[in-house]
Amino acid sequence: MSQTIDVAYVAELARIELSADERALFQGQLETIVEYVEKINELNLEGIEPTMHGQAASNFFRTDEPCESLPREAVLANAPTSTATEFKLPRIVEDA
Repeated sequence: MSQTIDVAYVAELARIELSADERALFQGQLETIVEYVEKINELNLEGIEPTMHGQAASNFFRTDEPCESLPREAVLANAPTSTATEFKLPRIVEDA
């Protein structure tokens, strides 16, 4: 049983502007993804343990040790906009 996804509503939540062509494209793509998930739900997975990785994973956390930081100029060079000392971000909170 396929679900219809309201792409315009999802785009509004994400604050993304989409053209009519983009909405139509994403509508088809999202419905295809939902169909795949529904197919997976049809599988008999009784007795199969859930896993996070396809292979055994162990000891993948490094020790948390202090180290030299990147120079501020190098970090701020990656920002679309910045002041002399910080990232400058657009305001996302609306006034009440």
